[in-house]
Amino acid sequence: MSESTQKYSITMPRDIAEAARARSGPSGLSAYVTAAVARQIEHDNLNELITVAEAEHGPITDEEVQALRDQLQQARRRQTPDGANRA
Repeated sequence: MSESTQKYSITMPRDIAEAARARSGPSGLSAYVTAAVARQIEHDNLNELITVAEAEHGPITDEEVQALRDQLQQARRRQTPDGANRA
């Protein structure tokens, strides 16, 4: 994240603000909202990348998505609880 910060005023529905505040924990609402916005930016960037890739290579099939999900699940199973890979 950026080294410098700036104060902003945002408007959001009260129920969402209250839920965010309740979940923000000791880091506070600003950190919680910053993390949420950062995740949204990553999501938007990924969607843009997918759009470019699909324009160049064609749409990704459901079978390809499932195969990649299976590979990810297998890789996760090979990891130990502390995150180190098993040989």
